Amino acid sequence: MAALLNAAWAAEPAKTTAAPSSTAAVPLSSPIAGGGNGASGIPAGTGAGVHSPNSPFAPLPARVDVLAWSMLTAVKTKVEKNRVLPVFPSDIQALNKKTQRVQGFMMPLEPGEKQRHFLLASVPLTCSFCTPGGPESMVEVKTKTPVKYSLEAVVVEGEFAVLQDDPYGLYYRITDAVPVK
Repeated sequence: MAALLNAAWAAEPAKTTAAPSSTAAVPLSSPIAGGGNGASGIPAGTGAGVHSPNSPFAPLPARVDVLAWSMLTAVKTKVEKNRVLPVFPSDIQALNKKTQRVQGFMMPLEPGEKQRHFLLASVPLTCSFCTPGGPESMVEVKTKTPVKYSLEAVVVEGEFAVLQDDPYGLYYRITDAVPVK
């Protein structure tokens, strides 16, 4: 199969689009609506992501004992130099350094079945190379003890941090997390 794809690719000439008034090639645009760029052309995902109706995973069940993703994704951004920084409303800022519960889908950051460091996303992954939404749709989780990886939704509880200027571009983190049923 790979040989067929390589042969087809080699036989197909590269496609470029010419600028109307010049012979210079114009770069192809992003397939993402709006060019996939945040303010000032800095790449940035936005929103809570989309749970595909074709997903084999059920959407997150409604729970009143967890932070709502609709609240966590209600973040604005500002650009300072070459960085996109979050601007949190006061209700999100009030969550900082308090014990909170978050429900989501695990995105492992370590190899193995047991995870101590992972991201929780508002929607399940559809591609192992893609993020399901913007940084407001994910919470970094560091657990007290390893948690078994699951494709199904999980709930964790721990100290919630609202990150004003994280070097990795994250907006939220939970530390000393424990799984909750």
